[in-house]
Amino acid sequence: MTVAGLARGGEPSMGRVAEFYWNLAGKKTVLAVTGLVLYGWIVAHMAGNLLIFLGPTTYNGYAAFLKGAVELLWAERAVGAVAFLLHILAAAQVTVANWRARPVGYVVRRDVATGYAARTMIWSGTLIVVYLVYHLMMFTFLSTGPGYSETDVYRNVILAFRVPAIAAVYILAMVVLGFHLYHGVWSMLQTLGFEWSGHRRIVPVLTALTVAGGFILIPVAVMTRVIR
Repeated sequence: MTVAGLARGGEPSMGRVAEFYWNLAGKKTVLAVTGLVLYGWIVAHMAGNLLIFLGPTTYNGYAAFLKGAVELLWAERAVGAVAFLLHILAAAQVTVANWRARPVGYVVRRDVATGYAARTMIWSGTLIVVYLVYHLMMFTFLSTGPGYSETDVYRNVILAFRVPAIAAVYILAMVVLGFHLYHGVWSMLQTLGFEWSGHRRIVPVLTALTVAGGFILIPVAVMTRVIR
């Protein structure tokens, strides 16, 4: 293709992708789509963790399966990592763009649709990233925490959540995740063009309560000796 042809609109697809991304609407779309991918990863992770209620054999068997399925595990990690990095990048750029568009703070805030969760998205996201590093160090890399077994993952979880401080930090992190998901799902559905009914809060609320509640069940069950 000639240079003249490119100038008339035949630019390579990568140029179109870049043009789409550098538009604010494009960044919001990337934020929404990567958020959807990460939400699917979180739900799958929660479902796997809830297998702990079926006992050590089932839970350790699930952990062993994941470690044995090397190709699947690394593919899942690669997709998750790319979505995670793009999500953070797009979130930071959208936040900066919003700050620049509103350089002077409001005298009176009237955040009807967004509320507290929306105004703190960048901070809740940051806290989630910090906790994720700590969580991976404890349960994936086994570099901290009271449990260090590579095979008895069930025991690692039990030992960790019997420590009140560890359980409390985990529960707090899941509450923060719930707030983040509440506004994240709200924004994602709006960005992707879903029409809202009069009960438009139901889906984000149910999403936040289900995910945060599902994760929180585990340390609560350990502390109350429902699972031991």
